[in-house]
Amino acid sequence: MRKGSIAFSLFWLSAGWLILALAGTAVLLTDLYSRALDDSLTTQLKFDIDTLSSGTLDSTDPNLVDVAVQDPRFNRAATGWYWVIRDATDRLLTASGSTTGATPPALDGAFDADNYRSGVLLDESGNRIRAIERTITSNGRPLRITVTGNLDDNLAQIDAFRGQTLIVLGAVGIALAIMSAIVARLALRPIGRLGKAIEQVREGEAETITGSYPREIAPLAEEVNELLRSNTQIIERARNQVGNLAHGLKTPLAVLRNEASAARDNPLSRVVTSESEKMTQLVTTYLDRARIAARSAVVGKKADATMVMLRLVRVMEKLNPNVTIAFKRPDASLPWFRGDEGDLEEMAGNLLDNACKWSRGKIAVTMVAERTTSTANLLIRIEDDGPGLTEEEAGKVLRRGVRLDEKTPGSGLGLDIIKELVDVYGGSLQLKRSVLGGVLAELRLPAAKVGGLART
Repeated sequence: MRKGSIAFSLFWLSAGWLILALAGTAVLLTDLYSRALDDSLTTQLKFDIDTLSSGTLDSTDPNLVDVAVQDPRFNRAATGWYWVIRDATDRLLTASGSTTGATPPALDGAFDADNYRSGVLLDESGNRIRAIERTITSNGRPLRITVTGNLDDNLAQIDAFRGQTLIVLGAVGIALAIMSAIVARLALRPIGRLGKAIEQVREGEAETITGSYPREIAPLAEEVNELLRSNTQIIERARNQVGNLAHGLKTPLAVLRNEASAARDNPLSRVVTSESEKMTQLVTTYLDRARIAARSAVVGKKADATMVMLRLVRVMEKLNPNVTIAFKRPDASLPWFRGDEGDLEEMAGNLLDNACKWSRGKIAVTMVAERTTSTANLLIRIEDDGPGLTEEEAGKVLRRGVRLDEKTPGSGLGLDIIKELVDVYGGSLQLKRSVLGGVLAELRLPAAKVGGLART
């Protein structure tokens, strides 16, 4: 799971709610256990009061010395377990052995309907105790019976229970978090398969998205396939319209040139000839641009850049025998160009042709891959030992139709067409100063897969 992915968000969202739920469960369980222990202690103390009450009824001693509770905790001093019996004048009649040397604290407050009252107190030894007191009438004599139990024992049990609860719930939380991560990955696996299918279409390995997908994702795959079909149809119609326009304008322009050339001495004819040639050049240029845009808009194409450059170098060396082109063939790890092979030939060929025109005899061509965490680019560097360009001149020559030297053959549209193609593919073209002394052209283009290896 990568940061920013749906699986990552789902995992941490579910983990956050899981932590809150388990923490709340731990608090609730601890509180319930604490209440259960306190209720159990209260029940035990009331049972002891009932035992003492029964003993007072059976006792023949006025001071009730023969009354007792058969619980060894009431015989150990300073334990927090005490019982005492007083008369109506608050005179102590009898008490448990644990009260030796200590005076159990007294309770305040009113009695309830069953003649009970209770509270939490501290004895002289610092024990936190639960005290319950009841008034009774035994053999015609009013008595008050007080019984206490140690709450610190309960608190120790609660702490132990809380620790065990946190361990158990922590283990449950880890198991649920692992299950949540697994569920997130399994649930989103179809989206990953859909992404790979789209990537295969983009890389030219498939024409449409194939495979079966869950009901929630299947419509998306169908819509993408429909979009691909619609895009292909639109491009085909655009190509047909461009062709129709080319044929429709070719004849009228040819007629204008022929009619104008028949009367060359007429100033108007010269104007018509000049302007018709400009119109022909403009129509050709924009038809080429429309052809370029239509061709590069088709997804699913890729080209072996190494083979294209080897072919271009051989051609340029034959056309320019006085120029030496140094080109070291890259290794097999170099990525392919993600686009039409003809477009790559046009871009690289124009740059190489310009280098041959301006070079004094040396040209160097290199190709490397530029990889980041999210993208991969193909960098083609073409440099010559010609006169070079200043920064201002480098910016000018990328404008449409601009030429710095009218003596050199050309229309001035080559670099502009390259720039158009580069923009269509989302790449970049930069002109810099070369170490050879001339121009360094850096052409960056999107890279595709090579040899089945995924882009990094």
